[in-house]
Amino acid sequence: MSGDLELDSLNSVKYLYLRELSEPTDNSLRIVVEEAVFGRDASSGSDQASLPELDEIMKGGRLIESTEGCRKFELSWTHYVAYLVTEECVGSCGKDDEESYTGKLFRVYTESHFLNHLARDTGGHVEPIQHYKLTCLNHLVDVAAYAPPQVRLSQTVSPPPPRIH
Repeated sequence: MSGDLELDSLNSVKYLYLRELSEPTDNSLRIVVEEAVFGRDASSGSDQASLPELDEIMKGGRLIESTEGCRKFELSWTHYVAYLVTEECVGSCGKDDEESYTGKLFRVYTESHFLNHLARDTGGHVEPIQHYKLTCLNHLVDVAAYAPPQVRLSQTVSPPPPRIH
């Protein structure tokens, strides 16, 4: 896997957001994830201005967001077998005690429900299938492929453009 340093950096972040997922060519996959950190005071957001009843609940809370200096990572597979994107709230409720993986936010599975599903429902594979999973705050992305992705640090998040009022 190219970018072992980048992979270590990816697994060292506390939170990720899925920002892009595309198929640049037939059967290839490109995923861009962005680091997120504790940011602004949650009670200072303009979204809650019309809901004063939330002030007490939000007091002391912080938003988890991508801020200036956060990193973006690009993962690319030249060929994939299957991928599944699941909304995080519904995807985090299964039993995973029968699964075995290494990694934190980028996981590499040796046993998983996804691999079992593919073994039952697909065929004609010329090599063993490997299962990779990105656990983001907004989505869970499972990728089955014959080889690991190319991982690179694509850039850091730029500051938002100034607002004119």
